[in-house]
Amino acid sequence: PTEEVPDFFNRTVNLFKSLPSYEWLSEAGIVPSTSATYTTAQIQAALSKNRGGHQVYLGCQSGALNEIWYFFNVQGSIQTGTFEASDLVGSKSTCPSTGIKYLPKGNGAGSSPTSAAPPPGTSTTTSSKPSTTASSKPSTTKSSEPSTTTSAAPSPTSGGPGFSGKGTLNVITYGSQTGCIISGGTWYTSGTCAGFTATTSDDGFTLSSRKGDCAIVGGALTCGSSVSSATSFSADGDLLVYDGAANFSADSVPSGNTQGTVYTGEDHSTSLTIQWQGL
Repeated sequence: PTEEVPDFFNRTVNLFKSLPSYEWLSEAGIVPSTSATYTTAQIQAALSKNRGGHQVYLGCQSGALNEIWYFFNVQGSIQTGTFEASDLVGSKSTCPSTGIKYLPKGNGAGSSPTSAAPPPGTSTTTSSKPSTTASSKPSTTKSSEPSTTTSAAPSPTSGGPGFSGKGTLNVITYGSQTGCIISGGTWYTSGTCAGFTATTSDDGFTLSSRKGDCAIVGGALTCGSSVSSATSFSADGDLLVYDGAANFSADSVPSGNTQGTVYTGEDHSTSLTIQWQGL
């Protein structure tokens, strides 16, 4: 009903206002600077102590902190339910463990938000019991106060939070979605994402697209009729894992109609992860 929209908006704004990242960081001596650097442990400690010890997702771009995601479990309805801080879902950070920059305005960090509007990508759930949180792709806002995303996503369906049933494979670089994997297994940043099917196997799961099964062939992701035996993958939350690692790479970020080959490991110049989004 449309009358619920204002309630949803107001609750989201109030939740957003309750997460003063800048103040929490400042209290720990972490302030914008063109010369100082910080560690992931310092930033996590400054934020998690205000959330009962629950860690957050830290997103960096070119070594500079530019986004923070907070996760919650929601008990009850959005209008009147209780938001309880929870640990993050998936990867902990795209930031290095040390040497993190926290840039002030005018030094590549953009402008600070002027209002507490609901953060992009925020979703919510209604449940009679706490739900498991999950995140959509991080926002790309850069500011002297890192952008804050609160996420309380729908409870997992019978397929679970990992790879199950049908979904898309989003490519994540520098903490943000940059295109997706298309049906042949290549990386594409224009057009529509392809659908994939995840099927449970003895030691994980396999993936297939409309073109055929998917496999790692010659160190690269390939899908199609040429694949004789599908590769068994595993997952770290919603991230695709091969041979125990969620790290993939490419020679560059494809643009226009160009498709990029996705390789396992980090031997190529552009690092990326592959994130499952259920349909």
